[in-house]
Amino acid sequence: MGVNQRGQIVMSPEEITTFIEQGRTGTMATIGPKGMPHLVAMWYGLVGGKIYFETKTKSQKVKNLRRDPKIACMIEAGLTYDQLRGVSVEGTAHIIEDNTDPEYWAAGVSVFERYNGPYTEQMKPIVEMMLNKRVIVRIDPVRVRSWDHRKLGGPAMPLGGTTAQYL
Repeated sequence: MGVNQRGQIVMSPEEITTFIEQGRTGTMATIGPKGMPHLVAMWYGLVGGKIYFETKTKSQKVKNLRRDPKIACMIEAGLTYDQLRGVSVEGTAHIIEDNTDPEYWAAGVSVFERYNGPYTEQMKPIVEMMLNKRVIVRIDPVRVRSWDHRKLGGPAMPLGGTTAQYL
C-alpha cells in the first residue's frame, strides 16, 4: 500500500498567491444544463487576491452560472510528474454586469494587463472593445487546494511518452 504524501505537497498561502499571480491559463468548471461539468480554458485577472474572468454575456458558462453559481477554477503547471503543481479554487460565482462598476473595470484591466502589457489611458478604447457585450465573473472562494510535486524531492524525470515530441 502506498504512503499518503498529500501533506508534503501542499503549498503555503504565499506559494499559492505567487503561483496564481504567475499562472497563464485557468480551467473554469461550471455545471451544464444536464448536470455535467462544463470545462473551458480561460485567461483570468486578479484583483485583491480574487480571480476574475471576462466572458461573453450569452456564453454557455454564464448561462450555467445564472442557473447554478457553483464554480471551480484550476491553474496548473509542469510537464513531468515530478514537476506537477497547481491550485484549485472552488466557490461561488458573482456575475458583474454593470460596466460602470469600478470592480468591473478593474477586473477587465487586470485581464488586459496579464496578456497584453501595462494599461495606459491610450489603451482605454481597446479595453472597452474587449469588454463589449461581456460580463465579469468573480470567484468567491469556498475551498482552495494546492499541490507541488517538486516538494517531494524526487529525481528529475525525463520528458517522455508519445506526446513529448509535440512539446
